[in-house]
Amino acid sequence: MFWQTTRFRIDLSRPQVMGIVNVTPDSFSDGGQHPTTQAALAHAEQLLKEGADMLDIGGESTRPGAPAVSLEEELARVLPVVREALQWQVPLSVDTYKPQAMQAVLDAGVDIVNDIWALRQPGAQAVLAAHPSCGVCLMHMAGEPRTMQLRPMEGLALPVVREFLNEQAQQLHALGVSRERITLDPGVGFGKTVAQNFELLSGQAELLALGYPLLVGWSRKSSLGAVTGCEVHERLVPSVAAALLAVERGARIVRVHDVAQTVHALKVWQSATL
Repeated sequence: MFWQTTRFRIDLSRPQVMGIVNVTPDSFSDGGQHPTTQAALAHAEQLLKEGADMLDIGGESTRPGAPAVSLEEELARVLPVVREALQWQVPLSVDTYKPQAMQAVLDAGVDIVNDIWALRQPGAQAVLAAHPSCGVCLMHMAGEPRTMQLRPMEGLALPVVREFLNEQAQQLHALGVSRERITLDPGVGFGKTVAQNFELLSGQAELLALGYPLLVGWSRKSSLGAVTGCEVHERLVPSVAAALLAVERGARIVRVHDVAQTVHALKVWQSATL
């Protein structure tokens, strides 16, 4: 299985680790730690040294309750980091839902668009369809970031998430986007209860049956705190455990803050599955 992106055809036969680079003052676990271009680039370089296969750069927090950021502010944060990191010859993803931001980063040469809204903002699908080869990650979110955890989903999450992701992928196909360009993300923590998040983990096989690679982000999520009692800065071990479970159940990309520890854990897992 491969993921076709702007510059790279990524081989997913080995699980891939996507390192998180938040150029934000208010992300839920590392907001304000890398707020400048130089700090973000230094962090990105460190993640690559630790074994990250790709980087996901974000200029707007999507934590529960996060306020929206203007297009101008988001691009001012992201573009300088992107332009430098593009010279490193590693797959670059940008975490954005704004079509104008997608266009700007794709014009710069970015490989992947990672969209929590799954291209539901007006014009977003057209931006992706107009690009000849970029990759895209479609994520399920119930509601919107400012209020999603105030009114989470009701009932079983898996059938709703499965139907939504399949529909969004089919819409892209209808616009001419090939299957190899698409990955799916169940959206752990985005408008879902603790029980629903773990339902999605236990039922990953149903999502994989859609025929697309799965990208999963459990890193430091509040559901891990709910079952362990760990505060956000204490969730390293639960995060690595969740990433391993996701991979063992078929996820091909894990989006993480703690790259080195995840990479080491995956090496142990791979040694036991040879």
